Amino acid sequence: MEMNSYQDAARKTAAYPDVGRNPIYPTLGLTGEAGEVADKVKKVIRDCGGVFDTDTCEAIKLELGDVLWYVAQLASELGYDLNEVADANLQKLSSRAARGRIGGSGDQR
Repeated sequence: MEMNSYQDAARKTAAYPDVGRNPIYPTLGLTGEAGEVADKVKKVIRDCGGVFDTDTCEAIKLELGDVLWYVAQLASELGYDLNEVADANLQKLSSRAARGRIGGSGDQR
């Protein structure tokens, strides 16, 4: 599926206060869902010796979908489409790679 098509379809399911004028709600949802992904991965390390079985991978896939939904909502709230966000990210990473700056820290490297 093309990213902007996903964003448009996901937007039709948005049901939170002040949709279209509320970047706070999807930001909080994004952090919560990212935490759920991290928690599932943590439990793989704790309970399964770091081995990801099929059921766990499927559960993580569903959580990643929730992360994507909130990313799409936040992008919409800020006036961006997902293609634009993805392109900007790849340009940033390509520039860093070309300059040997993939590693390290800081946004402006």
